[in-house]
Amino acid sequence: MASDKGCGRGKVSRRDFLMATAAGLGALPCLAALGEEKGKRSAIERVTLGKTKVRPTRLGFGTGSNGGQVQRALGEEGLAKVIRHAWDRGIRYIDTADHYHIHPLVGTAIKGLPREEMVLLTKIEWEDGPDINKELDRFRKELGTDYFDIVLLHCMSEAGWPEKMKKLGDGLLAAKEKGIVRAIGTSSHGLPALREVAACPWVDVHLCRVNHKGHHMDGPTGKWAEPGMVEPVMEQVKKIHAAGKGVLGMKLIGNGDFKDPEERERSIQAVMKCPHVDAVTIGLKSPAEVDEAIERINRALNG
Repeated sequence: MASDKGCGRGKVSRRDFLMATAAGLGALPCLAALGEEKGKRSAIERVTLGKTKVRPTRLGFGTGSNGGQVQRALGEEGLAKVIRHAWDRGIRYIDTADHYHIHPLVGTAIKGLPREEMVLLTKIEWEDGPDINKELDRFRKELGTDYFDIVLLHCMSEAGWPEKMKKLGDGLLAAKEKGIVRAIGTSSHGLPALREVAACPWVDVHLCRVNHKGHHMDGPTGKWAEPGMVEPVMEQVKKIHAAGKGVLGMKLIGNGDFKDPEERERSIQAVMKCPHVDAVTIGLKSPAEVDEAIERINRALNG
């Protein structure tokens, strides 16, 4: 699993071929749904995020492995192939970010798919005090969409962020009122930031790091490689969920470091048993990884 930027006559360009293929694949039925057993929970069932009306599939396709490097390396055609396979398997939730420098590739991959069936999440950088409207206009153009289901402020790591980010939060709220965004929130790296999510009034959805070992989970300072603290993190996840906010999980594969299949199994089993995590993102780079993630989640939910 992967861990979290003119043709001659009679010839067809790679882009044109990709678009034609995309249009055709979009009409295919969901292969997983055709064989899904009634009454069983699954990776591709819809879940509701807190008090929002946003309903992603339980498993989301992550495009930010190693800051998006893994998915960018697939190229336009390669990424489209994997995303289309995920779509055919029933995944309807895609997680991306401006920081990953991959919006245009994702936009190509999802072109022609029914937008109303998709939950599209992106994240916005905040360090330079961006103009929210301009950034969202750029994002929409890059991804070929009129709106986003979820937009997060990317990577809160310090205490005091709700006040520090108030202007940006207000900007997201205004975009939400205009229908440009359906739900807003944050992602976190560090317990100081995570502890302030539950009480933040404008956060609808939070994306947090969860796995069974605390590997690349939130720690006491928010530094990238510090050891994570499972119990304090899960205590906050419970509070966030109890506050009526949607909870999305990431880093289930330990930033791609869980190379042992049994380690991946244990992590997914642990997260799927947590009632406070609504849906998860896993960074994926091949059809085989898509299939494995679905299989493991289904087994964890019904074992």
